[in-house]
Amino acid sequence: METQKLQAIQSLISPSHEKEMLEHLKCQTFEYFRHEWNERNGLIADKNQPGSPASIAVLGMGLTVYAIAADRGLLSRTEAIKRTLAALRFLRTSHQGPEPDASGYKGFYYHFLDLQTGQRAWQSEISTIDTAILMAGVLVAQRYFDGANADEAEIRETADFLYRRVEWPWALNKKKTFSHGWTPEKKFEKHRWNRNYSEAIILYALALGSPTHSIAVEGYHEWTSTFDLLKMYDIECLHAGPMFIHQMSHLWIDFRGIRDSFNRKVDFDYFENSRRATYIQRQYAIENPKNFAHYGQYCWGLTASDGPGPARRTIKGVRRVFYDYIARGVPHGPDDGTISPWAVVASLPFAPEIVTDTIRHGIKSLGEKGLCKYGFNASYNPAFIQSTGAYEGWVSPWSFGLNQGPTIIMIENYQTDMVWRLMQQCPYLVHGLKAAGFEGGWLV
Repeated sequence: METQKLQAIQSLISPSHEKEMLEHLKCQTFEYFRHEWNERNGLIADKNQPGSPASIAVLGMGLTVYAIAADRGLLSRTEAIKRTLAALRFLRTSHQGPEPDASGYKGFYYHFLDLQTGQRAWQSEISTIDTAILMAGVLVAQRYFDGANADEAEIRETADFLYRRVEWPWALNKKKTFSHGWTPEKKFEKHRWNRNYSEAIILYALALGSPTHSIAVEGYHEWTSTFDLLKMYDIECLHAGPMFIHQMSHLWIDFRGIRDSFNRKVDFDYFENSRRATYIQRQYAIENPKNFAHYGQYCWGLTASDGPGPARRTIKGVRRVFYDYIARGVPHGPDDGTISPWAVVASLPFAPEIVTDTIRHGIKSLGEKGLCKYGFNASYNPAFIQSTGAYEGWVSPWSFGLNQGPTIIMIENYQTDMVWRLMQQCPYLVHGLKAAGFEGGWLV
């Protein structure tokens, strides 16, 4: 079966079959969302490892993916409605409170929820950024399901309720910028979304746009005032090492042509910044400062990912440290030779001229080892030596929803702008972006 799948994909890797190649990859990746969910509550697993909890960020991506799937015929509209309603009804009725076994508090949700019960899992935190990602998906569902029937009306009403219920100012913890999270045991985390460029634009935009519990704009300005440009490989960029930082808010926000005060100062938008970051990632692999044999023009992509560690190995006289799940990045972040193909695919809208060739090369060169039943493997590391001393390399045994979602969403945005167009019609996001100072482009 895997060989047949490989042959089917490899038949599409010529440049003249780019559309078919991307469609095939999108469809294969979607199978994660088709299978890794609980139909009773709509929750979606963080990864396909048995016993994995649900992730609220993955659920936000899943709600977005269901809209894409319904529009592209991967799911019937009836099935997409069923799945969306299951999730929204759970989010509305699950317990909100300060108790340690609740699902959420103040309209926010715990980062991880038990896939079966929907209660807090892994002693996780009420997560501000993951709740924002969840709400982005909720709002996509509200915009997409616009039919007059009772089920679609319920989707819209429930989505509106969930977004309006989030008490964003509470998570500021009496300051201007957001805390990363809160737990019943230790209360608010000391770390804040207040320094350096990150994926938090979606968080601030949705909080600023709330008609019921909005925040003051000073916190956003305080955060963006810490942004600095760096020059790497003769490319000037607002830097963040892991590639996901340059992608996450872009899943839902079309930053092309819209600029806040920082963008106006540096004279380019965040979309252009992500394009530059994509080129920096590739150039880092070409320069290959740590001398990994597999790095190069068509082998790059460092981000938050699974890895073969924790382990230490001596390889050809070089002592290497290997990590497990960690935010890998360039040029100074952790780099143990672990590559994440999805990090390349999710940059497709920014730099298709280098991404499509890399995808094509990856399909051709990785073969069956680079593919699983859900598309590309999450991550791999040919440099890793097994404990037996064999040079067998390492491939992640699991697929992660946080990888699968961006793959599908960004292929779709590249092909049709679908998610971006839906969110351009969302009054809450539009109001939040304008409140943050964004102007121009489609916001005019």
